[in-house]
Parts: sequence; C-alpha cells; structure tokens
Amino acid sequence: MNYSTQLPLFRAIRFTALVLLVSLLPAALRAADEPAPRWWKGNLHTHSLWSDGNDYPEQIIRWYEESGYQFLALSDHNVFQEGQRWIDATNNAGGALAVEKYVEEFGTNWVEFRTTNGKREVRLKPLSEFRSLFERPGEFLLIPGLEVTDQYLSFPVHMNLTNGRDIIEPQGGDSVFHVMQNNMDAAIAQRERTGQAMLLHLNHPNFGWGITTEELMRVSGERFFEVYNGHPAVRNEGDPFHPGTERMWDIILTWRLAILGMEPMFGLAVDDSHEYHTFAEGKSNSGRGWIMVRSRFLTPEYLISAMEAGDFYASSGVILEDIGAAQDSLSVTVRAEPGVTYTIQFIGTRKGFDRVSTPLTTSDGVELRLSHRYSSDVGEILKEVSGPQANYSFKGNEIYVRAKVTSSKLKFNPYVTDEVESAWTQPVIP
Repeated sequence: MNYSTQLPLFRAIRFTALVLLVSLLPAALRAADEPAPRWWKGNLHTHSLWSDGNDYPEQIIRWYEESGYQFLALSDHNVFQEGQRWIDATNNAGGALAVEKYVEEFGTNWVEFRTTNGKREVRLKPLSEFRSLFERPGEFLLIPGLEVTDQYLSFPVHMNLTNGRDIIEPQGGDSVFHVMQNNMDAAIAQRERTGQAMLLHLNHPNFGWGITTEELMRVSGERFFEVYNGHPAVRNEGDPFHPGTERMWDIILTWRLAILGMEPMFGLAVDDSHEYHTFAEGKSNSGRGWIMVRSRFLTPEYLISAMEAGDFYASSGVILEDIGAAQDSLSVTVRAEPGVTYTIQFIGTRKGFDRVSTPLTTSDGVELRLSHRYSSDVGEILKEVSGPQANYSFKGNEIYVRAKVTSSKLKFNPYVTDEVESAWTQPVIP
C-alpha cells in the first residue's frame, strides 16, 4: 500500500471523526448533568372556596406543601382559579373559622376585605397571584386544574382536567357514554389546538352509581380513572349490585386490550378533598390518596409524559422503593415499616379467558343499567407473596399484569372503617 497516497483519506476520516466527537460533546455533557428519575408525590383532585371546598386556596396548598407533597392541582367545579372573585366573608362553606385562620396565617397585608351593601367580603386570590408564594423549581409545583362537572339525567359524570389552558364547559350528551366521550373529545381538541400537555381523567365512577364498566371501557382517548378516591361518598368498594373500582379496572383492561383494541387505562388515587377544618372518618379530607410519578423533572410536561407512559403508581399509604416493569416481568419493592407486614398480589387476565358478560335484569327480563357480571378469569390473582419484595415472571399468556400491595397498617384518618394502607402499580402489557 502506498501510504502517501492514502494520507489525505486518513486525514479526512480523522477530521470527520473529530467533528462528530465535538458535535456529540454538548449532548453528552447535558446527559451527564441530567438528574436521575425520581418519585414525585402529588394530588390531582382538590376543592377550595372557588367551588364547594371549605377553605382558601393558600391554606389548602400550605397543608400539602408541609405534608411532603411535590405537586398539587386545585380542581374546582367548572372553574379555574382566575379573575376577580369576592365572596361573603362568613356566609360561605368555611364560615368565620376559615377566614379567621386565613388572616392569622397570611396576615392583613395579604388578605383583602371590602364592604358591599353592608356585607363584609373577602377576595379569593387567583392562581396567578398565589402560586409565587409556594412554587419552587424542583421542589413544589402547582398545576392548573378543574373538575368538568357534567351529568346525564340524574347520573353524575365528573372528569378532571389537569394542566388545561382553557376551561372545558360541560359538553353534555344523550347518554352517560356520550357525555364522557364528548368531554374527552373536547380535551383532545384543546391539546391538539394549543400543543399544551394536559390530561382528562374520569373521577369516582361509583359516585351516585353514575358510570358502568361497559360505558367507561369504550371511551376513546381516556387513559386514566380513579381507582381510589378518598371522599367517603364515592363507594370505591362497590356493593352487591355494583363492582368496586378495582374490579372495574380489571374488566376494562381485559376488554380494551383483548377485544376492543384500545389503549390500557391507568389507575389514580386522589383525595377529592373538600373539608379542611375537621379531620375525621366521614369527612372528605386531604392526605388519603395520591400518586407517585417517576420523572427527571418536576414540570407538568414531564409529569404528564411519565403518567402517559404508565411510570407512576397510586397509593393510599404504602410507599414503594422501586417498580421494575419489563416485557417479561414485574417486580415490586416496598419501603417497609417496622412491625408492618405486606402482601403483594400480581393480578391479570390470561389469553383464552372466559368472555361471558352477563347483564343484570329484573324478574321480567328487563336489563338494568348496571355493570355486567364477568368470569373469575378476568382479573385473577396470578401470584401472591407475603413480604416487602416480590417478582412475577410472565408465562407468555398474560394480557396484562398489575400489582397491588396491601399492608397490615391501619390507615390514619381512613376513608372507611378499618381501612389499611395500600398501593397499586400500573398494568404491564407484555
């Protein structure tokens, strides 16, 4: 080989390699500086005096901030916390006690009063004004939210908009299904129009027995629903005629994935808090249900992206150290507390399951507007482990697998009597 004739080629190759290395350096340095993903604790369903809560936003936010949360959405009914709003200082859901505590905490320089027609009024501060008191990059985030409060006949249909840019007015419809779908379509249209990351989730399906499993499973674009809601009136556990929300979840997952060809639906835990001055069973208090989202950054965009990827879990008290989700396995590690025992169940449906769906009818054979009955093949316990760590290896015939952790620890300020702390992972689809 004549090296002298090859020298220009070698130099060109070396120069190209050097240029490529230099071009990659900034990205490599950025990657090295990027924080590792971590868990962020938050609640997406909270009410204030902007609708039917009984305390001022700042008071509510202060509680969450001091209680170890990193993000919060105030989700008042059909309203963002924006614009000018004055309310009677004592004739409201919080009464004299709320305004007294508000002044004591934030002072007369912050709390504004006026007198109108002889009545003393207090101004409700908008999100744009009070968020600067609390937000700290990488530590605490407030996300705009509202509860789209709709219905069909007497059946409540409530859906929470998180990080929306514009209010979604209740869209209505000629059935419960169409009410859900119309509101979902409005959220999708807003997201496409604005480019803003946002999500709309279905609230408390058993509240007022408003939603059946068959209606919810068919809503296109809906990716999230509340498997746990801390309000004492929402009936998470169901009754002899209505499935609990976990049972609904397994039916929905099975039908969407195996029959309807739709995306999975993920489960949220939320407070749905309204009452802040007395904490007790039977009150709709804070601190009962939350989500833990794994993300590199504490921003609405990163949080929503992680949630849409299923990289989060729901909790009513149990904290997980890690979730290992792969195409062929699911592992769970609990942050164990001394003296507390844990049961980890891996739950799923296998291919070839019994597809019988039996409606409930009157004695005359008239079908009732109730969720159907399904085989025990749907949402069966595939494996159960006693202890704070467990792994499930897929056998190759699962449609999905999710995990539930149940502790022996009684929940402080429970949603129902004798409630124990739990956690729910999102389904893994092999």
